[in-house]
Amino acid sequence: MAVFFIYPIFNTVVEAFITPDGGITFDYIFEVFRNPIYVEGLTNSFLIAVATMIVCLAISLPLAVLNDRFDFPGKKIVASLVLVPMILPPFVGAIGVKQILGTHGALNAALVNFGLMDDLSPFDWLGSSRFFGVVVMNALHLYPILYLNIVAALANLDPAMQEAAQNLGANWWSRFRRITLPLTMPGVFAGGTVVFIWSFTELGVPLIFDFNRVTAVQIFDGIKDINGNPFPYALVVVMLVFSGIFFLVGKHFFGKAEAGRVSKATRGRQPKKLPALSGVLCLSAFVSVIGLAIIPHIGVGLMSLAGDWYNSVLPNTFTLNHYSDALSNSLVVPSIKNSLGYASAATILDIVLGVMIAYVIVRSKLPGRQILDAISMLPLAVPGLVLAFGYLAMTREGEIFEFLRQDGNPTLILIIAYATRRLPYVVRSAAAGFQQTSVELEEAAQSLGASPTKALRRITMPLITANIIAGALLAFSFAMLEVSDSLILAQQAEHYPITMAIYQLFNTLGNGHNLASALGVWAMVFLAITIIGASMILGRKVGALFRV
Repeated sequence: MAVFFIYPIFNTVVEAFITPDGGITFDYIFEVFRNPIYVEGLTNSFLIAVATMIVCLAISLPLAVLNDRFDFPGKKIVASLVLVPMILPPFVGAIGVKQILGTHGALNAALVNFGLMDDLSPFDWLGSSRFFGVVVMNALHLYPILYLNIVAALANLDPAMQEAAQNLGANWWSRFRRITLPLTMPGVFAGGTVVFIWSFTELGVPLIFDFNRVTAVQIFDGIKDINGNPFPYALVVVMLVFSGIFFLVGKHFFGKAEAGRVSKATRGRQPKKLPALSGVLCLSAFVSVIGLAIIPHIGVGLMSLAGDWYNSVLPNTFTLNHYSDALSNSLVVPSIKNSLGYASAATILDIVLGVMIAYVIVRSKLPGRQILDAISMLPLAVPGLVLAFGYLAMTREGEIFEFLRQDGNPTLILIIAYATRRLPYVVRSAAAGFQQTSVELEEAAQSLGASPTKALRRITMPLITANIIAGALLAFSFAMLEVSDSLILAQQAEHYPITMAIYQLFNTLGNGHNLASALGVWAMVFLAITIIGASMILGRKVGALFRV
């Protein structure tokens, strides 16, 4: 963690304050705030993060409360489907949305058919509302993270508190505002932190939408002259500082463990069975959100099958040729092989390190284990773009870690980057397994002559295998579809991972959008299988994997 998490950040920070002659200066940082283009980028990034957080909260909180309080037909099905947005990286979904909301896209075609728009002057939805498009794409992808955390927080509340307030005359709104909401704020903060920082530093969606006035894209554009331009480093430092400030302020006001001062629920909540009409209304709320959330998926799926889709609601012709063309493209198959290799190696590293860290945190009494716990979770709070840029800086020519990208081959540094970024999932899932498994089993084995190592290997490890598999599945799948590290660290075609191949195909003339969508569908199916598998193993505890 010191070498591959703290040092890359430190290396980037140092570069933002060093002059060409080796002196120290704050001019680069000050110039970021003097340059109106950089200020606009920071402002847009901040507003995107705030708007995304608000939209996610507006979606997640009502759904989580309905799921926790009431029982209605189809609840289990829709509660699972509400996680569907997580199976598509947002920048891939942006390809489908761009086709639907484009000047000659499906929405305008539908409005023309209904006589609500002149076909000679169609409205450019994305051209005039790129900010709105980025917010919507981020929110539709990230709200499940907030939803999972709020559901987990609600499940830990003692229903006796609600009943006591009701007996004292409090109506449902007072009970929600004065009891439920304050006690769920740690859960809101846990998921909201990930949502805020993720959307604040999101790179892929603005790139697809050609929205260049955001800090993440400005940093990405600065890669071309990284050796002679200090401002990308200064932008990274400013982004890192802002992310840290947002995290600490939120932690101070919303992240205090208020619920920790209250004893755990003495009994489980029994959801209230709703009458038919009320049940249909609850079901409709879930279905409406799911319907909106799968629009990007539908768009990507149709794009991958479209033979001709121009100025019409649906494609005029359908074909499977894009899938075969994608497989025959020189970028696609090598990128799949590369991603499988990178993600597999990173996941193996995560399993080894994650289990060891979880054991120290839960089973040992070593001083400083809480610090280790915090550091191992920080990759969720530190922007991926910052880490990726740090890895790029520390492996430049002349740097001590230049060998990690020798001859431009990013294999080693990509494996390290993926492993560092996804380590928290394995740590949290393994820690949950250790907490659920009684230490007395290991002590009994040791009393019968087994060494501590043998007791761990023969007794505990088999019992927490499901937890490790769940964390490893998520680590592997998200590593396969990592965006920031892939776009910044892989600059040569023979080393492209899947996400870089999708981005390059999208920018290819002709049927590039279709080929990118076909590869996106493959990624969507792959991620769906892994997330469903992890959810089946961990149940509600899957939300804990996204907490910092």
